[in-house]
Amino acid sequence: MFSNWPLLRQIRNRDLLALGATAQSPRTETLEPRTKHADRVVKSICPYCAVGCGQNVYVKDEKILDIEGDPDSPISVGRLCPKGSASFQLVTGNHREQHVLYRRPHAVAWETIPLERAMDMVAERVRKTREENWEGTHQEGYPLNRTLAIAHLGGATLDNEENYLIKKLFTGLGIIQIENQARI
Repeated sequence: MFSNWPLLRQIRNRDLLALGATAQSPRTETLEPRTKHADRVVKSICPYCAVGCGQNVYVKDEKILDIEGDPDSPISVGRLCPKGSASFQLVTGNHREQHVLYRRPHAVAWETIPLERAMDMVAERVRKTREENWEGTHQEGYPLNRTLAIAHLGGATLDNEENYLIKKLFTGLGIIQIENQARI
């Protein structure tokens, strides 16, 4: 009854580190990597911090199978921290909200709204805030053309191109308080 216990097999086979046959079972013989049947591998960057570790995203039938560290990345050389390793759950977890949630002022419950409506609401609030707080000229007459009522704090994993476009957009809107998390 006890003769097949892993510890007894380990002692009997003198496999002190349990790296040989004592670690094997019929189940382990059938195991294979989740990534084996992927249609393609998409290179990506971990979204969690300013380090920018490389990730390989394994995709099959347009669904993510797994996310692993990218060994070709000069930054992380295939390694991910615990948060980066958990990014698969961030994207595929059943706890992830798949809809835009909106809570009206003074409401106690969230409601689901279409993405287009949410985008229109954000655009309208930016326009309204900008118009109501626009400073065209200083009291001494020199031009300001700005608003101090809106600020932007960018994410640490935005690349140079994204930061360039964000800077252009917000500067064009007269927003001067533009910062990036990577510098903080």
